[in-house]
This record gives sequence, structure tokens and C-alpha cells, in this order.
Amino acid sequence: MATYHKFLQVEGLNKSFSSENETKTVLEEVSFEMTFRDSLAIVGPSGCGKTTAILAIAGLLKPTKGTICFQDRIVTGPNRDIALVLQEYGLFPWKTVKANIMLGAKLQKINFSGRWLETIKNELDINGLDNLYPAQLSGGQRQRVALARALLLNPRLLLLDEPFAAIDTVTRERLQNQLLLVFQQRHFSYIIVTHSIEEAVFLGKRIIVLSNGTPSINTILDNPGMGEIGYRNKPEFFDQTRKLRAILEETP
Repeated sequence: MATYHKFLQVEGLNKSFSSENETKTVLEEVSFEMTFRDSLAIVGPSGCGKTTAILAIAGLLKPTKGTICFQDRIVTGPNRDIALVLQEYGLFPWKTVKANIMLGAKLQKINFSGRWLETIKNELDINGLDNLYPAQLSGGQRQRVALARALLLNPRLLLLDEPFAAIDTVTRERLQNQLLLVFQQRHFSYIIVTHSIEEAVFLGKRIIVLSNGTPSINTILDNPGMGEIGYRNKPEFFDQTRKLRAILEETP
């Protein structure tokens, strides 16, 4: 397996959007690194640039300034080793579950075995849904299908933009557990953008807090207890959620 000096390195990332009357800066001097098989949560007030950051890492937005280096190469566009899962699922309503899962791999001309497909469906508990359509699924099932489509690509970096935001609390926690189990079994890193303090603490080995006043990193919080399904019930989890909540309350 290839090794990299820096798996992911974001250095001085700036992103501005210009209109006829003004230029709005949504990210300013954002810098951080990730190792392989690492996890990172990004939180912060609405409009602080969380989604912009991961779209830039995915190669879908060009930085105004700064560099993003992935596996020792500068990101200049989409990369087949990076997969993105959006809050809105991104499923095509006229395609079956199986067709939706396979779509990304087919578009990128990535070969996969039927065994690999079945393994992923088993891990995400969506066997037996192949011939259904998205409208026939629950929100949790649709999100599992979106995750399956991303994991079928066998990415080395998985980017998740508030993937569980529109799902009820119990289903949300089950999906968080499934993501963590897959992460422990597979070889990839992930970054999750979330508004949920509990989700950030449960899923991020480190938590980046972005500021809205000055659109940059306010704090990077280490979260060494993350990684166990039972972490939610430990005193360390509650301590971290209180600490993160206090940071967010003080973040402009």
C-alpha cells in the first residue's frame, strides 16, 4: 500500500465569491492536516464556510488562494480517490436502488465485483432493496444508499456534508454507528461537516470549529476518546460535548 508524506494538507485556504457589488470572503487562511485512516469533524455557525471547505477539498471549487494537497499532489479538480456524500442524498428518482449505487463507479469506469457490491450492502443493511426506487425508501435508507454509492468507489477520503441532518435522532445514531463500523473495517479517512455537537464528538478524532466573524479556524479540539460505539455513554463524551458547546457559544 502506498504511503504519503502528507495524506491531506490544507494550507492557507481562502475562498471568496464576487458579485457586481461586493466580494464576500467565506474562508480565510484555513490550514490543517490529516493522516491516513483519520477522521475530522467540522462545525461552526451557519455561513461560516463548512460546505465550501469540503467542496474545495473535493476539487469542485477552486480556492481563491492557498493549496490543497492530497496524497502528495495538488488538488486541481475531482479525484477518483475522494468521494462526496451530500445531505440531499443525490439519488436519481427514476433509477432503482441498485442502479443508484452503481452509478458513480460506472461513470468513473471503476471496475468492481458483485461480491464487493454485496459486501457494502450488507455492511449498510440495505440488502433486498435493489429493485425499489428512492421514493419508496425512508430517509435513513436513502442515506445508506448514498453512502453505499460512495463506498463502492473504494475511496481513500470520504467527505460528508451534513449527511444525517434530515433524519430522526434514533436513525441518525444508527447511521453514525454504521459509519464508524465501516471506518474501522476499511482503509480510508473521512471529514464530516455537521451542526450537531454530539455527532461531531462521536465521529471526529479532531474537531475543527470555524468562525463566522473572521471566516477562519477558531479552534481545533482533540477528541482522543472517539472510536468506540459505546463512547456516547462515557463521561469523557459528555465532557467533550460540554467543552465543544462552550467553544461554539463563544465563537462569533
